[in-house]
Amino acid sequence: MLSVEIRHAIDPQTAKTFDTTELRDNFHVGDIFRSGEITLIYTHYDRMIVGGAVPDGASLVLDEVKPCGTASILGRREMVIVNIGGPGTVKADGDYAMAKGDMLYLGMGAGPVTFSGEGRFYILSAPAHHTYPSRLIKIGEAANVTLGSAETSNERTIYQFVHPDVMKSCQIVVGMTKLKSGSIWNTMPAHVHDRRMEAYLYFDLPETARVFHMMGEPDETRHMVLKNEEGAISPPWSIHSGAGTSAYTFIWAMAGDNVDYKDVEMVSMETLK
Repeated sequence: MLSVEIRHAIDPQTAKTFDTTELRDNFHVGDIFRSGEITLIYTHYDRMIVGGAVPDGASLVLDEVKPCGTASILGRREMVIVNIGGPGTVKADGDYAMAKGDMLYLGMGAGPVTFSGEGRFYILSAPAHHTYPSRLIKIGEAANVTLGSAETSNERTIYQFVHPDVMKSCQIVVGMTKLKSGSIWNTMPAHVHDRRMEAYLYFDLPETARVFHMMGEPDETRHMVLKNEEGAISPPWSIHSGAGTSAYTFIWAMAGDNVDYKDVEMVSMETLK
């Protein structure tokens, strides 16, 4: 029912030497939505966990995760759960009915987490130092901003869920970006933020569509080709940007030294190579 993969941190000099297979082995997030299972990737980038739970009409319980070193995963952690599927329920310190696009924040000590219903639950977790109240956030409650334009192929709306403008968390910041029809680029011009790692998950892609996820140092860029419900782990030293063959939605999540969404170093188009 539970599988955990450990990913160690990679430095930029080593990443320069990777071929496609090695890039994907270290940074690709895929096959995390397995029917009747909970699948986690425990990263050594700010100890972020990414994963998926698909109860498929039954119930799945997430409790002890050995790499965390605590009796229960939320013993010293906070968690955000995003439903990208049908209606479902998450039970921890309360019962939370979740529709597609809803995000649930669970504070440190909220207990074992039970998934049920028809949802496809994306899981994000980072270490915590304080208990903040659990909260279910609907998309209508999220802060949002529309950026870009059709002329630059990046017209999009950014929804900020677990974010200082909406609620408090220890270090995890999570949101969702929806691209307008005809736009393909997210987060371009690109940026880096050396104080925080980031994780992406792309979804709402047609079966035959793909996203080219850009990563690497600004002057040593690489890419991975991703399909629906796949994502990327982005080290603090790496850019993170994508271009799709159709419009899509993606979830972005950060953990690290601060929760300042604007604490970034912009990368000029002239710098990219």
